[in-house]
Amino acid sequence: MTQETVLLAMSGGVDSSIAAVLLKEQGYRVVGITMRLFDDESGCAGEAIDAARRICQTLGIAHNVVDFRNEFETLVIREFIEVYASGRTPNPCVLCNPRIKWRILLEQAEALNARTVATGHYARVRWDASMNRFILLRGADPTKDQSYVLWKLDQKVLSRALLPIGAMRKSDVRDRARVLHLKGTLQRESQEICFIPDNDYGRFLRERLREKFEKGPIKDQAGRVLGTHQGLAFYTIGQRKGLIAVGHPIYVTRIDPSTNTLWVGERDDVLSRELIAEHLNWIAVQQPKAPLCARAQIRSNHEAAPAAITPLDNGNVRVRFDTPQWAVTPGQSVVFYEGDVVVGGGIIEAADREETA
Repeated sequence: MTQETVLLAMSGGVDSSIAAVLLKEQGYRVVGITMRLFDDESGCAGEAIDAARRICQTLGIAHNVVDFRNEFETLVIREFIEVYASGRTPNPCVLCNPRIKWRILLEQAEALNARTVATGHYARVRWDASMNRFILLRGADPTKDQSYVLWKLDQKVLSRALLPIGAMRKSDVRDRARVLHLKGTLQRESQEICFIPDNDYGRFLRERLREKFEKGPIKDQAGRVLGTHQGLAFYTIGQRKGLIAVGHPIYVTRIDPSTNTLWVGERDDVLSRELIAEHLNWIAVQQPKAPLCARAQIRSNHEAAPAAITPLDNGNVRVRFDTPQWAVTPGQSVVFYEGDVVVGGGIIEAADREETA
């Protein structure tokens, strides 16, 4: 019987390497693919490609490298920069997953006549007959769960997706690699933003957005000028470090690029009970017509909190939390959960913090 082919995204790390091992054990013919998405002076991108190639050789599976640097620059990096320039704080992984990584996987899979594609994400996919839909669930390891950055995946993608390590804990993945003497994987964990290997996004943005690093006023909630900021792209909602000294803690409450103003306030001024979300994608349900209750997560490291989600006439939703949430940040994602199931998600357009004059 001919083996079913699965195309696996290989990063060179231990997660995708163990995903390859598990898929082979399940009887798949595994083809590894590594995406060259950007260049960097540190050499991390080339290092990842070399590590992925070594692992594939060790496991006896084919390995391909595809060059999508131009598309990644246009669809992810450029939009990341533009969103920052607008005073929002984007999550580039949320942009990349549907636009680049999973799209490339599906396109390359067609060329190989592969029905399924796989990654080393810590999340789970399963068919739910009662819903008549494929659903996305949190990974079994709550400390590594990556479902938050996958909320944009639609039914077409989920119907062909395999996430082999989603039911495992990170410690078990590492143990499995040690037992197999799987050498050659990258030892470092993935950095927060892959195309900024040193995680110095301020430096990166300064190089790309020189005109957005003009100094401007820092104002309190009453509109009084307290000092001067060094460029809006250096700041995000809820930030405390890097501000001026006023004798007590202050936090960024709003970023206004139209006037180049950084607004600050007390801790309570950073709390929000409501937000508006746009660009919704619903996974476990059809687009809702009536309000529903779920737990809403506003950052990848945020604990999801109970909230009521009300559809609006323009296709957006209003999310009202049972208790106020810290630093709801426009540009970030809000993802809705029912237990471990991802109900859907959207991009935070605005929070309900009191507008400053």
